[in-house]
Amino acid sequence: MIILFDLDGTLIDSTEAILESFHHSFAIHRHHAPPDDAITSLIGHPLDVMYRELGIHETEVWDFVASYKEQYRHIFKEKTVLLENAAEAVQLAYQHARLAIVTTKTGRYSHELLEHFQLMHYFELLIGREDVQFPKPHAEPIEKAVAFFTCKKEQCWMIGDTRLDLESAKRANIHGIGVLSGYDNEEQLSTYSDVVTKDALEAVKHILKK
Repeated sequence: MIILFDLDGTLIDSTEAILESFHHSFAIHRHHAPPDDAITSLIGHPLDVMYRELGIHETEVWDFVASYKEQYRHIFKEKTVLLENAAEAVQLAYQHARLAIVTTKTGRYSHELLEHFQLMHYFELLIGREDVQFPKPHAEPIEKAVAFFTCKKEQCWMIGDTRLDLESAKRANIHGIGVLSGYDNEEQLSTYSDVVTKDALEAVKHILKK
């Protein structure tokens, strides 16, 4: 059995670090910052996509991304917390399955955060934004994980908190489970999965009953 986990909103809460880094980038470039809920509604997308959706012109997007990352790298550990039951979810999953992280977050920061929370050793694979050409909701990140494990798709599960995670799973033809610990609500998650649970631990328990 293979279990793939998203990161932000599924295992960790880095909302404070993300918002602070966005506000920093808008201030640096003297651009009016959007409301926080406009930013959080886009978490899960790559940074360049988020900035475009927030109205930044294509010619400026990568300057904003660079400013964001300059701030984020200074604060990401201290302003990120492990979600309730996340460690227990990973530890339980590890007893029964092979594990991977599939995220649109930069792989370097994802790896450092998981090391910081003493969870990285449970995962055989981490696929970050820089590891794929087409991020979630495209199937590529999950297809890459499936290829790494050489598993049958009916034995693979994706746990995530946004429609991006679940749409990616559906496109890759593996099972997807939504969790309510992050950024999308039950109605949104239900558009791509019949199974929505409270958090990652409940999702793992659901998988193990199958």
